Amino acid sequence: MIYIYLFMYLSELYSYTEGPEFALNRKCFEVEFRTHVCDRKWTELDAAQHRAHAMRLLDGLEVIARDKRLKAARAILYMSQGTFSECSSEAEVQYWMRYNIFLLLDVGTFSALVELLNMEIDNSAACSSAVRKPAISLADSTDLRVLLNIMYLMVETIQQDDPADKPEWKIIRETFRAELGSPLFNNEPMSVMLFGMVTKFCSGHAPHFPMKKVLLLLWKSILFTLGGFEQLQSIKVHKRVELGLAPLPEDSIRVIRSMRAASPPASASDLIEQQQKRARREHKVALQNDNLDAFNEKDPYKADDSREDEDDNDDNDNSIEAETFPLERDEVMPPPIPHPPSDRVSLPKGLPWAPKVRQFEHYIYIPYNIITLYVLIVTVFYRTNINRSSHELPCQTVTDSMVSLSECQIALLKILLAAAPTSKAKTDSINILADVLPEEMPTTVLQSMKLGVDVNRHKEIIVKAISAILLLLLKHFKLNHIYQFEYMAQHLVFANCIPLILKFFNQNIMSYITAKNSISVLDFPHCVVHELPELTAESLEAGDNNQFCWRNLFSCINLLRILNKLTKWKHSRTMMLVVFKSAPILKRALKVKQAMMQLYVLKLLKVQTKYLGRQWRKSNMKTMSAIYQKVRHRLNDDWAYGNDLDARPWDFQAEECALRANIERFNSRRYDKSHSNPDFLPVDNCLQSVLGQRVDLPEDFQMNYDLWLEREVFSKPISWEELLQ
Repeated sequence: MIYIYLFMYLSELYSYTEGPEFALNRKCFEVEFRTHVCDRKWTELDAAQHRAHAMRLLDGLEVIARDKRLKAARAILYMSQGTFSECSSEAEVQYWMRYNIFLLLDVGTFSALVELLNMEIDNSAACSSAVRKPAISLADSTDLRVLLNIMYLMVETIQQDDPADKPEWKIIRETFRAELGSPLFNNEPMSVMLFGMVTKFCSGHAPHFPMKKVLLLLWKSILFTLGGFEQLQSIKVHKRVELGLAPLPEDSIRVIRSMRAASPPASASDLIEQQQKRARREHKVALQNDNLDAFNEKDPYKADDSREDEDDNDDNDNSIEAETFPLERDEVMPPPIPHPPSDRVSLPKGLPWAPKVRQFEHYIYIPYNIITLYVLIVTVFYRTNINRSSHELPCQTVTDSMVSLSECQIALLKILLAAAPTSKAKTDSINILADVLPEEMPTTVLQSMKLGVDVNRHKEIIVKAISAILLLLLKHFKLNHIYQFEYMAQHLVFANCIPLILKFFNQNIMSYITAKNSISVLDFPHCVVHELPELTAESLEAGDNNQFCWRNLFSCINLLRILNKLTKWKHSRTMMLVVFKSAPILKRALKVKQAMMQLYVLKLLKVQTKYLGRQWRKSNMKTMSAIYQKVRHRLNDDWAYGNDLDARPWDFQAEECALRANIERFNSRRYDKSHSNPDFLPVDNCLQSVLGQRVDLPEDFQMNYDLWLEREVFSKPISWEELLQ
């Protein structure tokens, strides 16, 4: 199973335009290999010979001649791709990929690649040449693409934990994880260097950077060093134990997996269409095992009106089945963490979540087995960390190095805007297609169709990577320290992230999720192991056999989760959702019958329900019912009723300025080394460290040092026994 997931990720690294380079990489390896090892195959050599040849290729990366250095890098890339010409199956390719990559990492290849990447980033000649070019193509980023391909293959392969790995491989893996998150590469972590590439690209100084590969490598580097959602859940459980808080009432991932998708609420046009279709289908027999309704046969949220049932059995383009998707399972839906049965809360029948209480304003009676008084970790941070010195604050070194990345966030949103399917081409927008467009534009219909699929696929992958990066950072910042999270979230809000996400969803979301922008026979490693069939315009237009695109579903869920994090418990930002008229946009997203996506859509609708008016609630009772059935209840949250207190006027500027003042005070206390208040400075309690510090003594003291010794040391009796005690 790990092979399937890995190949799904690796295939997205390469654009279909890069297909001819597989043979070029193989040629560069074979020329170098036959020069030193004669006519034997790589798979026939022993471990010592493998290591010796890997060292020879590593030496080739240090030559001065640029073309020779590129050939050595291509040979290493071919090794990282599993020496596929000697393999007869995809599983065999995977085996040799993993073997070769651990070998390359062990001989020090990754550090050499980072140095070469730094050279290419600082290559002013290449940057100025790309800026002057009217049209940038794949050829302008050849060196960068080869280096980034190798580094991505190494990070993605090594982060996959295989139980069959050798003990020494597991040691190499953990060492690599630590190095990747440490400031060993040019005195900064790997992810910070990649963020620098993103900002340089968006500034227009390096338009030839292959941004899709940079973003994919950045995503996987953050995922590997900081950890995915499974590690986040473990850290959260551990921190709650440290702070003496009650255990989590349930595993949210397990709850979401057990939920079924609800039927989308019908609009007026849908009802008219259903009446027309009912007459046409009276003589037809309904399909009993339709794929798209298999998970909704006993859906308790379906309306009593039979028109809804008829609509659900209609064409397959109106919904997708509610199942967990395998492609991004590690990032979106990790395996649940087991809890003792005693930690579980007895839930009311029919409700998936244990209700919570955010804060008490009055004393009321609550049945203990129904309501959980849940205390957030961030609440404890708010209460206890305000007067603590900076070295005592809960802190992770890797996360702290990313706290001042406001420019990078703006750059990511610019790229996301350019990659969104709802964006229109503008002359002043950034060009994100530099690493997908060929030198010579297509001349036939078939080539044009293939390039069109490649371009759309390229944009989808960029959206997927950016959404994953933003969500991972938000979750890690929130768990590390709440003000780090608020710092990043406020920068995203000020950069118009909320309307950008709403603009993304203001499209035919079902068409986006069921898009077939892929050509499976051209995906790696299928294209290098099997003989390629002849492509036709009909086969390209038909696409693959998948009913929907997991990549796009993953992106939509990530963006919804980001929007939830930005607006949760923020009155002014919730009102932004109302002002931007997000309710009809979000309601259209409920047509996607996937439980996790529907949950986060319903959460966004719930927070603004009281501000939409009684008429909206009256005409959307099915949506209200779905919110009640699926979203967690809070005892003192009257989300379904609008009252005068909660409908108060909102002052966006005042609320955000107050939050900004708290964030700046936190940053000044924690990160400003020249802070004037000594109470906020960390205290060094280590005797060796204090004695080892250099102290500049005044000149008059140095001139009278002998007198000071005589008066303060020699002339005073010292009881050494008492001093030692």
